[in-house]
Amino acid sequence: MQIMTEGRAFGLTRSQLRSVFVAAVDALCIAVAIQLALRLRYDMQVTAEDALASWRAVGFAIAAQIMVGMATGLYRRHYRPASFEEALVIVKTTAVATVATVVANLVVLGHSVPVTVSIAYGPLAVFLASTARWVWRADQERRVRQSSHGAAPLVVIGAGEAGVRIVGQILGTQDSRFRPVALLDDDPAKRRLRVHGVPVTGTCDELVATARAHHASTVLLALPSAGKSVLRELTEPAVAAGLTVLVLPSVSDLFDDDVEVADIRPITEEDLLGRGLADIDVDAIADYLTGRTVLVTGAGGSIGSELCRQVHRFAPANLVMLDRDESALHGVELSISGRATLDHRNLVVCDVRDEDRLDEVFAEHRPDVVFHAAALKHLPLLEMHPSEAVKSNCLGTLKVLRAATDHGVKRFVNLSTDKAADPISVLGRTKRVAERITAGWSTTHPGTFLSVRFGNVLGSRGSVLTTFRTQVAAGGPITVTHPEVTRFFMTIEEAVRLVIQAGALDLDGHALVLDMGEPVRIDDVARRLAAAADRRVPIVYTGLRQNEKLHETLVADHEVGVRVQHPLIIEVPVAPLDPGRVAALTIEGPPGAVISDLRSLLDDEPDPVVEDIPALPAAATLPLPAAAARTADT
Repeated sequence: MQIMTEGRAFGLTRSQLRSVFVAAVDALCIAVAIQLALRLRYDMQVTAEDALASWRAVGFAIAAQIMVGMATGLYRRHYRPASFEEALVIVKTTAVATVATVVANLVVLGHSVPVTVSIAYGPLAVFLASTARWVWRADQERRVRQSSHGAAPLVVIGAGEAGVRIVGQILGTQDSRFRPVALLDDDPAKRRLRVHGVPVTGTCDELVATARAHHASTVLLALPSAGKSVLRELTEPAVAAGLTVLVLPSVSDLFDDDVEVADIRPITEEDLLGRGLADIDVDAIADYLTGRTVLVTGAGGSIGSELCRQVHRFAPANLVMLDRDESALHGVELSISGRATLDHRNLVVCDVRDEDRLDEVFAEHRPDVVFHAAALKHLPLLEMHPSEAVKSNCLGTLKVLRAATDHGVKRFVNLSTDKAADPISVLGRTKRVAERITAGWSTTHPGTFLSVRFGNVLGSRGSVLTTFRTQVAAGGPITVTHPEVTRFFMTIEEAVRLVIQAGALDLDGHALVLDMGEPVRIDDVARRLAAAADRRVPIVYTGLRQNEKLHETLVADHEVGVRVQHPLIIEVPVAPLDPGRVAALTIEGPPGAVISDLRSLLDDEPDPVVEDIPALPAAATLPLPAAAARTADT
C-alpha cells in the first residue's frame, strides 16, 4: 500500500487524518475521564477487579462518542480548535453518549462501573477534550506568531464579532502577511479587552496615534455594518496619515466558515460612496418576474446589463434583451450565460426610435414586464445636440409605451434620473418629459406604469469615478468642474436592486425616488484618489458646464414625497403629460429652437430656482494644457 502521497497519508486525505486524530484524542479523554471518576468514587482505592471491569464501560463510551460524533458532525466537519461552535458540538455529542453509556451500564454491561461514575465521566470528558483543543490551538497560534515576526503590523478597528473572527483567522494563518498589534473600539465595555492575545488599546479617534506607536502602516476596518459616512470618517485621517486602509469581505462571506485572510481587500471609492444592499421583498418580486416574459431596453448599457443579470436570477420564463449596440448585447449574454453565441431570439437588435421595429419585437415576444433603460445620458453632449435627446429620451419612450400597451404589457418601469427633479438641462428636461408621459399613460391604459429616479451610479460607463481613475492612471490632472459641486451616489448593484424592488410596488403614475443618502462632494472624491496615487496628481477646476447644477436634488421643490411601502423608496406623484404634445416636439432646426420647445412643454411646472455659483479658485483660471481640458462627467 502506498504510505504517503501528496496531501495523503496511509490512503487518507489530510482532512480525514485530522478527523481520525481528533477522534483518537477524544477516545483518550473518555478513557482518562472514566478511570479518574472511578478512583474519585472509591477515594483512590480501586481493586484490580473493578479496574478491569471498568474497561467495558470505557469501550462502550468511546464507541458511543464516535458514533454520535459522526452524526453531529464533530468528526466530519472542521471547526476552529477551541472555538465556541466546536464547544457546543462537543457538549451535545458527549451528553448523548453519556446517556447511552448510563443506560448500557445498567442494562447490558452489568454495572461494570457504579452509576455515579457513568454519569460523572461526561463533564470530565468535556473538560479534558476542551483542554486538549485549547492546548492545540495555543500551540498553533504560538507557531504562527513565531513565523509572523516579519509580517506587517496591523491595527484592527472594531473589536466586535467581526473583529474577533478576523483576528483569529489572521493568527491561525501560517505565513500571514499581517500581524495584528492592536484593536480599537468605541465601546467602553471593551476597554482593556484582549482578543486572541491582541489588546484593545483605545477608541477609533486614536487610530493615527496607535498606528504610529506600533509602527503600523496598515489599518483593517472590521465594521461590516458601518454606514458609508462612518467609513469615510475613519478612512480620511488614515489616508491623510499615509496608512493603507483595508476592509473585510461582505457580511454574508464574513460569517461563512470559508472566509480567509486572502479575502481582505483594499478599500475602494465604491465602499465609501455606495451603500449596503437594501432588504428586498423576494416574494413580491418573484410574483411579478418569475415565470414571466421580461423585456429590457438598453440592455447592453451599464444599468441595463446589470438589470438583466439580476432579473435573470428570478427565473423569468423569457428575458428579452434589446439594444441597438450588437457588441453590448454580446457582452451581456456572455456575463449571464458564460457564452456569447448571439444566436438566440431573445437577443434583439433594435433602436427605440424605430416604432415599426418595436412593434415587431413586442408582437413576437409579448412581454409581461418592461424595464425601459434605453436613453442618452451625457449632459454636455445633449446640450450641443438636443434633438438627439428628444428623439431617444422623449419620442423613444413614447414609442416603447405604445408598443407595450398595444401588446398587453402589464407592468412598465421607466428608468429616470435625479436631473429630472427641477430640470434645467436638456438631459433633465427630456427625462422629466419621459416621467410625465409614463405617468399620463397610467391614466388612460390598463396596467402599471411608473418611473424610478436615481442619481450617479458608480461603475456605469462615463461615471465620474471611472473618469478620475483614468486621469490618475495617465498622470493627471484630475479635472473637477467646481470645488463645491456635490452629487448623489450609489453602486450599480444597489441601484438595480432597488429598481427591481420598486417595480413590484403598485404605485401607478408615480416616480419612485431611490434614497441615496447624503450627497458627496466630488472634490473630496478627487482628493482621495489623488492622495492614494503613487505620484503627485494635480487637481484642476474647469467650471460648471452649461446648465449643470452645483447641487442635484432627488425631489423637486414643488413635489411631495412620502415613504410608505419601502423605507428606501420615496413615492412622488407625477403630473401627466399629453402624449400628443410630446409627439409634436420640435426635432428639426437650430438647437435653440429645440430647447425652447422642450422648455415650453414643461411650462405648467414651476421654474427651478437657479442657485448662486461660488467663484472658482483663482488658480483654476490659468491657461491649462490640452490634457486638462478633459472634464469629469459629474
